[in-house]
Amino acid sequence: MILIALAVASQEAPQDIAKANLPKSAVCVVCASHGETHGEERAAAGVRYAGKSYFFCDTKEVADFKKDPEAYIPPVLPRPAAKLSAATVDGKTVSWNDYKGKVVLLDFWATWCAPCVKAMPEMEKLQNRFAGKDFVVLGVSIDEDPKKAVAFQQKRKLSYPVLLDDPKDPSWAAWKVRAIPAVFLVDREGQVVRQWRGKVDPKAVEKAVEELVGK
Repeated sequence: MILIALAVASQEAPQDIAKANLPKSAVCVVCASHGETHGEERAAAGVRYAGKSYFFCDTKEVADFKKDPEAYIPPVLPRPAAKLSAATVDGKTVSWNDYKGKVVLLDFWATWCAPCVKAMPEMEKLQNRFAGKDFVVLGVSIDEDPKKAVAFQQKRKLSYPVLLDDPKDPSWAAWKVRAIPAVFLVDREGQVVRQWRGKVDPKAVEKAVEELVGK
């Protein structure tokens, strides 16, 4: 799993839960946020944040959680889409206004992310199947060297737009991406209605798209 460092000041300071009050086992909030679905584990630590308790399988994870709790806790859905600061491979700046009224599947990826590349044929299938129904897949590359993403697109000739994230104002930070693949489904009103982090189930994504645009 590829992790991305992100530190944003939280709105509320998480409070440690005493060891005596920890459950014997619980789902690790950090592992879950990275798409790891191995169920309950021994609870090594816990914190209270925004009226809820969150647990960890490793005490080292607590510090990262405290830096930016909102990036780890289960997402609020639906919610307004975050900003999009990116450009096409030929240098054209794009924003949400370019896709207003469309259903958008936003896929954060990188050339060095094997699961991201492996999922691309499934993304292309969705683009080709639903393109006539005001739907578009947007692949946002977070490669530090944009030339790699440009070369990748030229070689693969993907049927959907490949965008280059703005390194000075990265969209992945606004979307609180902690691991990739990270996929977000945005409806015609600009609301994020589904998201998948880490392990992405293509059939689940297809079903969610169908619910918005029809079969």
